[in-house]
Amino acid sequence: MAMADDQDKGQKLPPEDPQSPLSSKPLQQSPLSWLQYLVLIFLVIMTFQYCSNGRFGSPKEPLAYSEFKKSVSEGKVATVVFEGERIIGTFKEPTNKAKLEQGRKGEPREPQRFITTIPSVQDPELLPLLEKQKVEIQAESSQGGILQRLLILLLPWILIIGLLIWLGRRMQERMSGAAPGSPFGFARSPAKRYERSESQVTFDDVAGLSNAKKDLQEIAGYLKDPEHYRKLGAKIPKGILLMGPPGTGKTLMAKALAGESEAPFFSISGSEFIEMFVGVGASRVRDMFADAKKEAPAIIFIDEIDSVGRARGTGLGGGHDEREQTLNQILGEMDGFDPQEAVVVVAATNRPDVLDAALLRPGRFDRKITLDLPDKVAREEILQIHSREVPLDKDVDLEHLAALTAGFAGADLENLINEAALLAGRENKSTVDMDCLLRARDKVVLGGEREMVMGENDKRTVAYHEAGHALVASLLPNADPLEKATIIPRGHSLGATEQIPAEEHHNMRTSYLKDRIGVMLGGRLAERVVFGEVSTGAESDLKQATRLARHMVTHWGMSDKLGPVAFRRGEEHIFLGKEMAQQKDFSEHTSEIIDNEIIALVSGIEREVEQLLRKHRRQLDALAEALLENETLDGSEMHKIIAQVDDADSSTH
Repeated sequence: MAMADDQDKGQKLPPEDPQSPLSSKPLQQSPLSWLQYLVLIFLVIMTFQYCSNGRFGSPKEPLAYSEFKKSVSEGKVATVVFEGERIIGTFKEPTNKAKLEQGRKGEPREPQRFITTIPSVQDPELLPLLEKQKVEIQAESSQGGILQRLLILLLPWILIIGLLIWLGRRMQERMSGAAPGSPFGFARSPAKRYERSESQVTFDDVAGLSNAKKDLQEIAGYLKDPEHYRKLGAKIPKGILLMGPPGTGKTLMAKALAGESEAPFFSISGSEFIEMFVGVGASRVRDMFADAKKEAPAIIFIDEIDSVGRARGTGLGGGHDEREQTLNQILGEMDGFDPQEAVVVVAATNRPDVLDAALLRPGRFDRKITLDLPDKVAREEILQIHSREVPLDKDVDLEHLAALTAGFAGADLENLINEAALLAGRENKSTVDMDCLLRARDKVVLGGEREMVMGENDKRTVAYHEAGHALVASLLPNADPLEKATIIPRGHSLGATEQIPAEEHHNMRTSYLKDRIGVMLGGRLAERVVFGEVSTGAESDLKQATRLARHMVTHWGMSDKLGPVAFRRGEEHIFLGKEMAQQKDFSEHTSEIIDNEIIALVSGIEREVEQLLRKHRRQLDALAEALLENETLDGSEMHKIIAQVDDADSSTH
């Protein structure tokens, strides 16, 4: 199933009610609050006071104190006003410069004003000089009027108190949820709300998973017409749990449900409930469910619910923490729905084994839907969906590509198409051809090519190693067919041999599993047959072979000595608190037998494969030489080389 989400189409959000708790817009306030009115009144009063003091009159010419005394002595000054350290006065006649300016502007002649500053040293000659020249003397207090002094004294305190009251009210509004998304809106749910028109994904955009789509289509039908189902006595499931490996399309299925149901859709990740503040997660759960109930029928989608829904009271850290309080609130909200409220909780997880049992019981998550990896037919449909906007070349065979991508999830297939498009763009191609798709598949599976230079000895060792894998895969009757072998370093490997199963394996027999282990050991044994010793290049092969052999012995009862018994070993996670609390269900003697059986199984397969390689040494040499020459061989080329050697041996004998 396709996992990746479609890109946003740029739709505009529908108009929101500014008073609605779901609105993302802040609450609108009056144009001027009482605090702003107070500041405005103060500015008006100060402006009036300033004007009344004569400070907004005709322009005043700055005058040096010595020039001022000289003008007084010459009888040119008419009036003076003492204002603290300043003297503002008028001349009897405008100066020549002032006359010229007034003449240019055509203005009537007015007394010219001037301003000067009194020196800090007292001048006892000034007042007698002014009286002698009969200059009109006025004086104004530098302290201003009573109203001005009162305002200057009280206004700072009024402003501080008003600011504190205003901040307190704003913080209270934000803490109570009036401003979602604000730094103080801890208790508000961060769930994103979507309308039907915003979701362009439908079930037609989801390939495969027909059973899962049927289950979800019932939910969409109920949300569209609840009365029809209620007349039949049907009740809507309270919760739907989507389970499956990463990339299988759990989130995409939830989006398709939202697109089909025409109901408001609230989306949130489980990790968004948890904050550093105690009680925030539970408060956000309450707020989210309250919003959904107001708009019922509605859908709540919780992605990665295992981040808050893990089993309570377990693990090394104990139990009573913030995560558990959030889970308790979710349990209470889901079990407390009114039967008439059509609110469905859809949750997604790839770890259903760690969820609390109370979440999984009927009445909480009534319906559990498993999303498996897509089969061949579904993979082809997914490739068609993701390549709709990609110009494909005529040589592209999506059916063959689907066969080559066994085990790919929907997200992997989308990534493959994107990598192929990028590769075609890098090479300036007008279309994406099959070669680009195959190289993109190799990059996704094996990693990008590494720019490293290997010595001749290392290169020869890798060639025989991969030739050993390929030869054993072609000789063992139950092994998967060969697809490709390469000695080009990719990712973390120096070479790779690929096998593609002819059909999907859902039930594996003992013979098939033994041949798989034989192919894994083929590279290491080829090195021993040719060079007489082994290298470190088989580390990953040995890990996989040992893990598979252990499962055969302990899980699938494929050991004659132990019989049809399963032994639990290394399955549980210590941080879930299960392995420490559970008793070991087999003895040390049985553990020793298990280890011996695993060693015997792998060693027996190793002896058989080594004999096979020694018997077909000429085919091994031919494959290795071909790899050294061409670096990459596909399945048909390798089968041709093996057949040519067999024909040569037959003609010789």
